[in-house]
Amino acid sequence: MSEQQSALAEAHDTSVSEEEAVALTSELIRIDTTNTGDPATVVGERAAAEYVAEKLAEVGFETTYVESGAKGRGNVVARLAGADPSRGALLVHGHLDVVPADPSEWSVHPFSGAVQDDYVWGRGAVDMKDMLGMTLATARRFKRDGIVPPRDLIFAFLADEEAGGEYGAQWLVENRADLFEGATEAISEVGGFSITIKDGVRAYMIETAEKGIAWLRLRARGRAGHGSMVHEDNAVTKLTQAVAKLGTHKFPIVMTESVKEFLAAVTELTGMEFDEADLDGSVAKLGAVARMIGATLRDTANPTMLNAGYKANVIPSVAEAVVDCRVLPGRRDAFERELDELLGPDIEREYITNLPSVETTFDGALVDAMTASVIAEDPGAVTMPYMLSGGTDAKSFQSLGIRCFGFAPLRLPADLDFSALFHGVDERVPVDALKFGTRVLDRFLRSS
Repeated sequence: MSEQQSALAEAHDTSVSEEEAVALTSELIRIDTTNTGDPATVVGERAAAEYVAEKLAEVGFETTYVESGAKGRGNVVARLAGADPSRGALLVHGHLDVVPADPSEWSVHPFSGAVQDDYVWGRGAVDMKDMLGMTLATARRFKRDGIVPPRDLIFAFLADEEAGGEYGAQWLVENRADLFEGATEAISEVGGFSITIKDGVRAYMIETAEKGIAWLRLRARGRAGHGSMVHEDNAVTKLTQAVAKLGTHKFPIVMTESVKEFLAAVTELTGMEFDEADLDGSVAKLGAVARMIGATLRDTANPTMLNAGYKANVIPSVAEAVVDCRVLPGRRDAFERELDELLGPDIEREYITNLPSVETTFDGALVDAMTASVIAEDPGAVTMPYMLSGGTDAKSFQSLGIRCFGFAPLRLPADLDFSALFHGVDERVPVDALKFGTRVLDRFLRSS
């Protein structure tokens, strides 16, 4: 073997980083970073951030640790210089926090990081300590082996994404934008995972858009009184009627560009037709992924919390509800008008969280590099764009002019209901998927 061939073989030998990705994912899961959304009860991301900083420092990275607006809300950022400093940097970001988990509901303890039955188990296994493990393992390999990427890479491990990023990406963008200087494009969750939709052919869904987040508090006021009396000005009655009306309302179907492209790609691959007269029914035929795609056909408003009263025989003067609203790109003004019509003037509204939608096009050199990296590891596969019904830290980074994608590559078993694992019981990620994703990420970052 020539020196050139030997160097090429070594460049593609990711066996060490693949094993590291599995171990790092497991170890990160063991660090409880539960984000309740209430700063008083948040565990805090500091321990995980310090762990990441230590792993990066071991191989020679200089890291920046920042607490974003509150004690313990730790973030770590590191930069790897690329061959061409004149090119815009690529930001690779992920969040350290996870949503709560009740151990009594799980087959394994949610913070065990157990590696068993060919899976890594625990809260954060897919959202998103798997991507953190793959990213950390790949960054360590590049530094350790002296691999110089085509352009600067910025690795960011962030706090508070699960509560909208106020104490994470939002704070950093507003107060430490210097950490992301020169970044023009970014990758993170939720995309790059496979779905099997025809004869074993896998399609990898790359996120190019996501709905806006509008967590809305509704408030009704009435006259306080005794629960035994006839009462025609009851705040609870007003509120529950409004909540029921909003919660059962079907917003109109709106075909955004990313949804059109996704459905067209599925049609080309499978021959499946999507009848616009019954789009809900047509999308339902997509199987497990139908829930995720179906939620991107229209705006949604799901009541999630109610709060009223303090005693069984006292009619309260105020009743409140929280509604989780997700709004399609370009639909915000129309959405507000529908709220006006549905709720009327007597229901007060205020936004707890109000984050914009994200949308970019499925083209360009970065998309080409994603596709080539996936196909190199899974010949015969295809990539396609899609819209995420949820939200990510891309909402903050786009304000810096950064073009954002969801690309956390995983090759998944055809029968795994992947979307159900996000925030679900027995969250887990296949070991083979982590190793596959590490290989793809390695190729991608060396070619983008």
